[in-house]
Amino acid sequence: MSVFERGDSDGARVTVEYDGGLSWIAHPEETGQRSSHAISTADGVWLLDPLDAPNVEERIAPLGDVAGVAVLSCWHARDAGLFARRHDVPVYLPEWMGRVESLVDVPVRRYTFSPASEFRVLPCRPFPNWEEVFWYHTPSGTLVVPESLGTVDAFRVGDERLGLELLRRLQPPTELAGLDPERILVGHGPGITTHPGSALREALDGARWSFPAALVENGTESVRSILAAMRS
Repeated sequence: MSVFERGDSDGARVTVEYDGGLSWIAHPEETGQRSSHAISTADGVWLLDPLDAPNVEERIAPLGDVAGVAVLSCWHARDAGLFARRHDVPVYLPEWMGRVESLVDVPVRRYTFSPASEFRVLPCRPFPNWEEVFWYHTPSGTLVVPESLGTVDAFRVGDERLGLELLRRLQPPTELAGLDPERILVGHGPGITTHPGSALREALDGARWSFPAALVENGTESVRSILAAMRS
C-alpha cells in the first residue's frame, strides 16, 4: 500500500463535518491519509491544504463561495493551484515559506500575520526544511495542524488518540500549549472532535518521554513518509 497515492481519486471520504466546515481524505486507501479542510468565515470559505477528488466540490459548495486557498506546510502544495484556478482566487502563503510557490503555478499572495481576520496564525519552523503554520479559527474553535500532529498510525504510540510526528517529540510545538480547541484538524488522518483539548495536552505533555517507544514503533514508517513527501 502506498504512503501517498499519486493517481486520480475515486472519491473523497469526509472525516469531520460540523456547522461551517469539513475535512476530507481524497485517497482513503493510502497509509499517509492526507487530510484537507474547508472552513467557512464571514468573508467566504477557506480551503486548507486541499487535495482534489470527484465529490469534493459538491461537498464544499453548500459552505459558500471560496475566498482563498492556503497552504499550511512547505510540503503540502498538493492541489492548491488547481483549486485556486478553479475558484479564481490566490494561494496564500506566509512570507517566509519556501518551496510551494514554484509548485502551484498560480498567483501567490504572501502574508505576515494572517490573511483573514477570523484566523490566528502561529508560525512553526523547528528544523531546517520544516516550515508550517498552525491556523486557529477563533469563532468555531477549530485548530488546524498540518504536520506536527496527526492521527495516523505512524504518528501515534500506545493508546494515544493524537500523536506527534517522530522528530517533533524531541521538540514539541509549545506554541499550542494553553489552547483548548473545539476540534483539532490534522494534515494526516481524521480530526479529533471528542475531548480535543485533553488529547492536545496529553500529546504535548508526553512528547519527550515517548520518543524511544515511537522510534521503535514508527521509525521505519516515518522515514518512508519523509522520502515519499520529498518525491512529490
